[in-house]
Amino acid sequence: MSSGKAIKIISYLLVALIAGGAGGYFASVYTERPAPQVEQKYAVVNITGSIDDVVNLAYNRVSPSVVHITSTVLRRGFFFEVIPQRGTGSGIVVTKDGYVLTNNHVIENADEIEVTLSNGESYEAELIGSDPANDIAVIKILNPPENLEVAPLGDSSTLRVGDLVIAIGNPFGLDRTATMGIVSSLNRSIKSEQGYIMHGLIQTDASINPGNSGGPLVNSRGEVIGINTAILTTSGGSIGIGFAIPINKAKIIMEKIIREDREIQRRPWLGISGLTVTEELARVFNLPVKEGAMIVEVVPGSPADKAGLRGGEVQVIYRGYILTMGGDIIIEIDGERVSSMEDLVEIISTKQIGQEIEITFIRGGEVKKTRAKLGGRK
Repeated sequence: MSSGKAIKIISYLLVALIAGGAGGYFASVYTERPAPQVEQKYAVVNITGSIDDVVNLAYNRVSPSVVHITSTVLRRGFFFEVIPQRGTGSGIVVTKDGYVLTNNHVIENADEIEVTLSNGESYEAELIGSDPANDIAVIKILNPPENLEVAPLGDSSTLRVGDLVIAIGNPFGLDRTATMGIVSSLNRSIKSEQGYIMHGLIQTDASINPGNSGGPLVNSRGEVIGINTAILTTSGGSIGIGFAIPINKAKIIMEKIIREDREIQRRPWLGISGLTVTEELARVFNLPVKEGAMIVEVVPGSPADKAGLRGGEVQVIYRGYILTMGGDIIIEIDGERVSSMEDLVEIISTKQIGQEIEITFIRGGEVKKTRAKLGGRK
């Protein structure tokens, strides 16, 4: 079979990512069940009128909760320079405190995640958890706005072949695009590009294209009944055969991920490793200060990296230990004195995830300042 004629299941992410690990929360066979109880504070509505009215009202009900996700994977070039590789996809806001449901392949291996809301405002986000075998992931917007729109989630067990559905997403970067079709079949099984067999999928002829991944499939009541995940194609574009994960299945996975996340407290994170500067170290290595926290390594893509902080470049042997020297020496955070790595960790622990801090440091004998927006880690 020639590659030009091969029929493939492809994901919508413009930059291909390789799936990692095996397993997931589900066995290989999935049976559609009634929707679990989810904390959803919206009124159930029946949309009536012409087909134009139905599509328009359903779109207007869901689209404010649809987000554009940009994921960035940082790679090293030939000369070890950092080269960002970006992909885009879609997602839906599921809670007022900023949890977003999307596909695993949209954010897989991402070092940075950015979410753009329907009003055009962009926010940093972090990965909370994922299920690669079912192509589900949950991310969380850091410091979300108070007026965050939440998607109304429906019950996919009530779907019938022939039901009208609307796909909403960001195909090719075109924000909040709507396409209309019907449910073509139920309980389909396909092999994903990552090699997993996915069962119980909704098949639809609503046009789905690269960038729609993670976006909602919506019923005529304006409720999310599926998460768009894959297409059958010979060209890389839509030929009218698309697949969505039933929302009932996605809810179960999502609730498990969110529940586990809420049980584990996340802490503010700067993204460095370092060592304490002592008077002895300062004397032996002719350092410009006698105390502080010297940065040994900066995590690529971390808040410290974005703030321009640098780690060490020279390795030395001191008292039988290999030390990496030459990094920035942090001496203050928000005006508080930093005399050791312990001080730095203690000060950071009193801050909030997403809070911006001012860092005073020494580089090359000069006192400098920068600002960093703290991330979160478990």
